Amino acid sequence: MAAFFASGIPMYNLSLGPLTIQTSHLLMLAALLVASGVAYVSARPHKLPVFSVLTDAALAGLAAGRIVFILTWWELYRLRPLTMLDIRDGGFTPWAVLAGGLLAAAWRGWRNPLLRRPLGMGIVAGLLAWQFSGGSALLGGGRQPVLPALAFASLDGGRPTLPVLAAGKPAVVNLWASWCPPCRREMPVLVDAQARRKDIAFIFVNQGESAADAVQFTSQQPAMSNVLLDPEGHLAHAVGSSAMPTTLFYNAKGKLVDMYIGALSPATLAAKLKIMDNASP
Repeated sequence: MAAFFASGIPMYNLSLGPLTIQTSHLLMLAALLVASGVAYVSARPHKLPVFSVLTDAALAGLAAGRIVFILTWWELYRLRPLTMLDIRDGGFTPWAVLAGGLLAAAWRGWRNPLLRRPLGMGIVAGLLAWQFSGGSALLGGGRQPVLPALAFASLDGGRPTLPVLAAGKPAVVNLWASWCPPCRREMPVLVDAQARRKDIAFIFVNQGESAADAVQFTSQQPAMSNVLLDPEGHLAHAVGSSAMPTTLFYNAKGKLVDMYIGALSPATLAAKLKIMDNASP
């Protein structure tokens, strides 16, 4: 599966009516199926349950990635312990996911020597499928597209471009709508960060709504600033994501270094800001 449009714009999600599926998740599933298929063919003479072994390894990897992420951002989770169970925030540490999955598969192979060859072949095939499908590029900010030089009407009557609002600083660009429950859930987290991190430009681009709708919502967030109107959804098309909320993280040079589809929690936002800080000069 190609991870990019012919125009070179990364395709971060697929929309099927009200259902939105992240492309990276589809590619992960495809890679797991490739791994399972190769392992199954290799294990067929011995009738070994390689599919269940690989599935268990994948689940073990996700559990390890979640635990490491929670421990990394423990100070942000400990005051609200139930949020540790809310995996909708996407809080997983990638290296821990990979390490946990490989260790689980290695343990099963150690217990049953007949599984070693099928598992090894399947894992290598899955990793190659993930890499060549473009999945790793999607998680890493695609081809590092730049902050779009688009101009939008602001609530105060101006029409600035995104680079002008960024003013040479790292920028967090959030695509949102007032009717979107995840957008409403994450907005206090972003507004709080905007108040604390003056070294970062937070820009909120409303998608597909009227000025009246945006004003009605922002009146509930009095500290919210840099609110722009994009009634035609031009920014969503430019960045390759029709899902909301979508949040993009640009370094001081205006290059995309990370992105996230879905509601950010304090911990996932902190993790993304750390990546952006490390990518900025």
